[in-house]
Amino acid sequence: MDRKDRLDAFGVSAMLGFAVLFAFNQVVIKVTIEGIQPIFAAGLRSLLGLAALIVWMRWRGISMHMTRGQMWGAALVGALFSIEFLCIFLALDITTVSRASVIFYTMPIWLGLIAHFALPGERLTGVRLLGFGIAIGGVVWAFLDRSSGQASLLGDVLALIAALSWAGIALTVRLTPVSTAPAEMQLAAQLAISTVVFFALAPLFGPLLRDFSMIHGAGLLFQSIVTVLFGFLLWFAMMKIYPASDIAAFSFLSPVLSVFMGWWLLGEHIGPEIIGALVLVCIGLLLISRRKPVPA
Repeated sequence: MDRKDRLDAFGVSAMLGFAVLFAFNQVVIKVTIEGIQPIFAAGLRSLLGLAALIVWMRWRGISMHMTRGQMWGAALVGALFSIEFLCIFLALDITTVSRASVIFYTMPIWLGLIAHFALPGERLTGVRLLGFGIAIGGVVWAFLDRSSGQASLLGDVLALIAALSWAGIALTVRLTPVSTAPAEMQLAAQLAISTVVFFALAPLFGPLLRDFSMIHGAGLLFQSIVTVLFGFLLWFAMMKIYPASDIAAFSFLSPVLSVFMGWWLLGEHIGPEIIGALVLVCIGLLLISRRKPVPA
């Protein structure tokens, strides 16, 4: 599909679907780790997702080769991916979907801050700088709130580290030769490295299985095939077709939908404080992702 300068009807529909999928995925993780230890579950997800991805790549005839220059970037991306999901799986084990999602989906905020110093032409000025300040206020509010259900300071910190790691992945892909590798190979590197890391660390976090039942296995398969394979590949495809600023503008929908699904599907208590923090974060994300006007 040709590169486009703005989202069309297909792009809007795809991004809405993406936001719903990744919001629902937080609920699925929360349910899955009730029956499977979080780090072991993350390892199984990476392994099954990698297997499905290899089948997909062979079917599509996509090369599985990487140059030596691409490999070090892939190794760094894989390490950051491992940290991201190690933290978010542990966070969802000790705090609510609502709290973790408000903090986790602040990734564009931290990416914007890092890009301000690391990338030319990405300075936070004017409206975008205001958005950054508002969003940070929302994150601080979420940290200070101890009344919204299963509040955990450790869970909040883990969700924040996951968001920072996610931003690090985006920056690494932008600045290293791994950006020239096919999107499928970038994802394969992340899944392969994280599989090894998670299986090595899983025994340190207690019994591998909890009160396992079929719903936990179904949740694992959903994450491995629907979220990891099709969700991540959809994201890569959308980034190739549509402007990054338009794609980023939809990032505010995921925390909103995650909070809603946590309340609707899991019966989580949502206090006014977490709603206020969510509103501030979303306003900040919208301002940060605002496209610069094109000179006449």
